[in-house]
Amino acid sequence: MLIRKVSSSDIDSMARIYNHYIATTTISFEELPVSTEEMTNRVENVLSLGLPWIVLEQDGEVRGYAYANQWKARSAYRYTVEPSIYVAHEMKGKGIGRLLYGELLEILKSAGFKNAVGSIALPNPSSVALHERMGFKKVGEFNNIGFKFDQQISVGYWQLEFNS
Repeated sequence: MLIRKVSSSDIDSMARIYNHYIATTTISFEELPVSTEEMTNRVENVLSLGLPWIVLEQDGEVRGYAYANQWKARSAYRYTVEPSIYVAHEMKGKGIGRLLYGELLEILKSAGFKNAVGSIALPNPSSVALHERMGFKKVGEFNNIGFKFDQQISVGYWQLEFNS
């Protein structure tokens, strides 16, 4: 397995991975598939902010990706990011999420970020477990704030404070 920076050749694979979650789960609150063009725009936006976007490749295939985006745009939040991670559904439970998240968090810490805030649509026991294994602590929850697949969905927030 190889974890590396994203490249333009990864876009189709990442869109495929993400669109599975849009179509079949409440993990993403998006309801329409993301095009290759839209995924390209998202990657370019993250990178233009100087934030990381990484992929995990195995046997020449992208098996997952992780990135960090701004938590909020105002300058007082400049040391806080919101990480996201997506693993190919057929690869869940094989440790890829932990490897990707570990690498992403090290990059963020080394870059001087102070906090990471994970947003998790609930219930999602595997994501909660991953965040807590990585040191995140639950700090809040909005009840029934989203609506997808004819159901209300709550969102929990987990925070990781990086040690200086």
